[in-house]
Amino acid sequence: MTVADPLEQIAAALEPHGLVPRGGFVFGAGDEAPSLSNGVSARSVVLVGHFGSSIWPHFVEWRRAHPYVDDPLDTWSKDVLTHVADAVGGQAVFPSDKPYLPFQQWAKRGEGLSASPLGLLIHPEYGLWQAFRGALLFDRVIDFPSIARDNHPCDSCAEKPCLSACPVDAFDGKNFAVGRCRSYLAEPKGHECLDGGCLARLACPVGREHAYIPEQQRFHMAPFARG
Repeated sequence: MTVADPLEQIAAALEPHGLVPRGGFVFGAGDEAPSLSNGVSARSVVLVGHFGSSIWPHFVEWRRAHPYVDDPLDTWSKDVLTHVADAVGGQAVFPSDKPYLPFQQWAKRGEGLSASPLGLLIHPEYGLWQAFRGALLFDRVIDFPSIARDNHPCDSCAEKPCLSACPVDAFDGKNFAVGRCRSYLAEPKGHECLDGGCLARLACPVGREHAYIPEQQRFHMAPFARG
């Protein structure tokens, strides 16, 4: 497929679903490029995700029509991105698929992001309120715009309120005490996080205005609490 601007075409195909291209890159000689379904190694990858709650109304509408689907958000993502990939001449891949692909490293490379003290990647504008839903692989070279590599917002945050907001001190800047967090969520007082969202994540001042709406926060917290 020959297009004048493939990134614009991809963005247009994603926009009706609240999704956006989240950077990408061309695989180099030293990279372990994944193979496409035809056996050819991918040449380029475009990360796909969202900022804030942009996907939520689209996902909720889809879920009403698919009320009994397991892992509904992953299933929605695969449904949407598989169709988008067909439309733009690519192949969709997902973080939950095996063998696991290095999405975290792709995101760092493709959008210049770094990890926050909570372990989540942080965006200089949207903070912790963003996510990647999958990626599109292509058998051709895509021309990506240059990105900033020195924009880690945590470097200028002296107080690090994210590390002190957790009621059970589950974060220390390097590790996350998963069991301690889940035990707290199982207690009655843990509903402040279960229903209102992770207090540590909410404490981050970067992009706070883009925080997920309460319904979306509850949706994400529930499966984590179940383990």
